[in-house]
Amino acid sequence: MTIQPLTRAALAATLIASFSHVALADMTPADVQVPDGNTVALETVGVGAITYMCEAKDDGTMGWVFKGPHAALNGSDGAQVGSYYGPPATWEALDGSKITGTQLATAANGDGNIPLQLVEANPAEGEGAMTGVSYIQRLNTQGGVAPDVACDDGHEGATAVVTYQADYIFWTAN
Repeated sequence: MTIQPLTRAALAATLIASFSHVALADMTPADVQVPDGNTVALETVGVGAITYMCEAKDDGTMGWVFKGPHAALNGSDGAQVGSYYGPPATWEALDGSKITGTQLATAANGDGNIPLQLVEANPAEGEGAMTGVSYIQRLNTQGGVAPDVACDDGHEGATAVVTYQADYIFWTAN
């Protein structure tokens, strides 16, 4: 029996789509895995931009310094369900509930991509989709790193906006 390339691709896509969260967690670096006792409450795709500014860093050298993100959080159907912005890093549902958090860990995700991330959520403000969220994972990052252009005394104060995309998975305690 010969399987055509398109059929192979369709089979592969079906197998990948059928992975459970447990199987996907096994493929996530240990540093950014959510502790046992939590369940996925909401899965989103963040599509947006990160702003950097050319300025003196703490060590006195000039460099691109992270200033903050702004992204739409979209559900599985592509419709916007919330926003991500900062600082401080804030995830806000369309119902007005929102959370901030404390970064616990990061893991590299290849050249040109911001790192994967695990954040412990602070208690939610307002009642709604963000109520009870315990952790946020940032996975499958694409883009978002500081630009690879000159940042020196002659460019001080310049800003750069870099597009990115990432999956944001929101977890609640069991």
